[in-house]
Amino acid sequence: MHALSAYSRLFKLTGPLYVLVAFLGRLPMAMAQVGTLMLVFRATGSNEVGGVAAGALAVANAVGAPIAGMLCDRHGQRIVVLVQSLAGTAGLIGLVLLAHAGAPNPAMIAMSAALGAVLPQVGPLARVRWRPLAARSGGDQRRLVDAAFSYEGAADEASFALGPALVGIAAVLVSPAGALITAAVLLAVFGTAFALHPTARLTGPAVHAVTTVPAMPPVSAAPGTPGEAPTHAPVRLDGRFLTVGLVVLILAQWSVGVLFGATQTGTNALADSVGKAGVTGLVHAMLGVSSAIAGIATAFIPARVRQERRMLVASIALVALSWPLLLVHSLGPLVAAVAVLGFAIAPFMISVYSQAEHAVPPARSALAMTLLAGATSIGYACGAGVAGSLADSSGHTAAFGVTVGATVLALLLALSRQRGVRRAAPEPQPVEQPATV
Repeated sequence: MHALSAYSRLFKLTGPLYVLVAFLGRLPMAMAQVGTLMLVFRATGSNEVGGVAAGALAVANAVGAPIAGMLCDRHGQRIVVLVQSLAGTAGLIGLVLLAHAGAPNPAMIAMSAALGAVLPQVGPLARVRWRPLAARSGGDQRRLVDAAFSYEGAADEASFALGPALVGIAAVLVSPAGALITAAVLLAVFGTAFALHPTARLTGPAVHAVTTVPAMPPVSAAPGTPGEAPTHAPVRLDGRFLTVGLVVLILAQWSVGVLFGATQTGTNALADSVGKAGVTGLVHAMLGVSSAIAGIATAFIPARVRQERRMLVASIALVALSWPLLLVHSLGPLVAAVAVLGFAIAPFMISVYSQAEHAVPPARSALAMTLLAGATSIGYACGAGVAGSLADSSGHTAAFGVTVGATVLALLLALSRQRGVRRAAPEPQPVEQPATV
């Protein structure tokens, strides 16, 4: 199936309203992190406190998202996402009120954490809906799911471009508080709409029990046993199977989060040093723009190129494209360096999510997707916190050094996946047609 045809079929399965709702519903998450960083920085005058507040939001979201994912697997997404959307709206407004009231730093950090715990991860949960949708379509369902993950990766990156851009525009025209109020409105409207959309009925145990989609054999499967569970002994954790391969993928997403947090914090430090602190969101948006373009393009990669190989190539590109950040000292070169780096991010993330989707049973898909999102959030917290401290003590270049270190880790993790492929990857074999809902 051609990539354009696959995209066309995807959007026919859901209709344009769902595509719009699922995209706009993820914007508040993209706006909350950079908005919190800028709001708290404006209120306290400290990059470190701003980074800690944004990091607290990210860590709490990393804890809350998998719990929400587990609840979605057990009860379906509708009620879980609805509660999260309403609670997240209240949390965004509460953080703005605290900042305007001149609340102590610990109070703002605690509110940031409370907000992060309830914000819904719409992107990962949207991925979960594509498997049962593809199973109902007939035809080349694996290709449809792969195209869906390429689209979702691009949509995530586009949201993390538009989200910071909206924050930047609001910060320049109004204030960071106005940006978070905008996020609250979007979450109240589109988060609720995502929760109540008919596709939410395609989630939960009753659907997972009868829905399968053919997949490429797991890289850890023994030769001659395509499609079977990994041969190494799994460890049961909170009702799911956690394999070594899945842990590697979680760490890979953590490294991407470190990259985001450090790059955003370094950008804020450089922009502040030249008297343009309000443009942080706009500059960081360039990362998402180029990443979204690359994400859409991954659907055109031939299916014979395995996801592990794509991960390796993307990680090499991450390392090669990150080091120019160490040389920038003004906004013009920074925008160029950030934009170029973005072209490697979505392909890396898409390959990680696709491998994870193959590695877990359908009944644990929401948990797996939100675990990856949570790992990204924890990485963001680590990157923002460490880079914020370094920026306050040594300047923006030290903060960008954390970005480069994260890309090196991503490369090492990608190399470890290649060893697994060479050791145990079987030849693709025919698979049985899936059941339909």
